[in-house]
Amino acid sequence: MPTYADPEGGRLIRAESLQAWTAALLERFGTPNDIAADVAEVLVSADRRGIASHGTARLPQYVALIESGDMDPTGRPEPLRSKAAIGLFDANNGWGHHASRLAMDTAIERARDSGSFTAVVRNSNHYGIAGWYALRAADAGFIGVSMTNTSPVVAATRGVKPVLGTNPLAVAAPAGAHGHFCLDMATSTITRGRVEVALRRHEELRAGWAIDPDGRPTTDAAAAFDGALLPLGGVEESGGHKGYGLMLLVDILTGVLSGSTAAPLIVPLFSTEAGAADLGQAFMAIDPDAIDEPGAFESRMEAEFDLLTASPTAPDAPGRILIPGEPEADAERRSAERGVVMDPEHHGAMESLGERATVPFPETSPIGG
Repeated sequence: MPTYADPEGGRLIRAESLQAWTAALLERFGTPNDIAADVAEVLVSADRRGIASHGTARLPQYVALIESGDMDPTGRPEPLRSKAAIGLFDANNGWGHHASRLAMDTAIERARDSGSFTAVVRNSNHYGIAGWYALRAADAGFIGVSMTNTSPVVAATRGVKPVLGTNPLAVAAPAGAHGHFCLDMATSTITRGRVEVALRRHEELRAGWAIDPDGRPTTDAAAAFDGALLPLGGVEESGGHKGYGLMLLVDILTGVLSGSTAAPLIVPLFSTEAGAADLGQAFMAIDPDAIDEPGAFESRMEAEFDLLTASPTAPDAPGRILIPGEPEADAERRSAERGVVMDPEHHGAMESLGERATVPFPETSPIGG
């Protein structure tokens, strides 16, 4: 769930303008227009949903990968082999966003006949927010699953050295009047991007999220950046071993299954010196109507969520019980009304990138102005 407050000195930009500019910028760096459109849509979706760690703020890092030759902006995914309910794609070291969109669309189309389909991708790159792909399936009336392995920034339970990625997992499904259920989570306490946001905004981390290079708990973002994140649940005594297990499971279903590089051998995050990332991703689409009357699953989801959201809350709760994905959907609606929020460093980086590529950054307005 997004936890960001409006940053001091922040700016607002219309999502449509940001998306068009992002696509134009990527084309200037050699990305074909259809691929650039996919990447821009996924990145701006993260910004619109309040997930600042995975949106357009990543653009300088992506451009650096292109310029270093560690990612091919023209690479297109190709199918390698498949059976009735599973298929393997090679992303050819291209944009993870485009390869993943194609893989999920394939899973949706194949699931219309088979009832479910799993598309696995190898030789890929960072793909943005996991939830975007799962929601794409939910929009089509399916249950969607999306996951990827990532560069090692998390210590295993009882460990000190980063050996696994934050390895996100997302599941989405239609839920009638409640919109979409969307569980979109890292299997670590927080994402590496959340640490980067804390550094940009001079914020402290919460206790139990990270350790410093010596393995001591820390709330200092810089120390955490040099140290390691913890698995979901934190230390072993608070259930961190369960997050470690989930993290490893995602790595198995993405990197190991696809034949991609698996942690801890994946190159450092956005490294321009260690070669291609070779990430693995997996996507699943499940058609509830394959085993029931059309719409029955969605009706049951709505009824269950009616009960959950009406359930009594704790005395100090800030509001009613929420459904996973609800805060992000609210942020998306708010972005549609007032624009996407950018902190000063994010805004400055976009302006600098636009100047360098001779693609001027669109006009923005101050928050509250």
